Amino acid sequence: MMTPKAVKLRVIGEVQGVYYRQTCRSVARSLGLVGSVRNMADGSVEIRAQGDSDAIDRLLDWAWVGPAGSSVRGVESESMPFDNTLADFLIQPGPGH
Repeated sequence: MMTPKAVKLRVIGEVQGVYYRQTCRSVARSLGLVGSVRNMADGSVEIRAQGDSDAIDRLLDWAWVGPAGSSVRGVESESMPFDNTLADFLIQPGPGH
């Protein structure tokens, strides 16, 4: 049985310009998650994801590693309300874009 979970993650480190968002989208989609990922003005990456709690946990584990070339120093996680309107996992424009 699926246990739904929705989280917002803030990934800190060398995570922009290393295909972090593209790889995150691929990983999230392969886990059956919906949501979005975007670069933030402070150099971090924000991930909003929802789906099965086991899949969310696997995405969180991946977020600490990231793609080759990234250097993750921290991942902050907080729960979010579930949004039933989401149907895919997308790359969103960051602030100022």
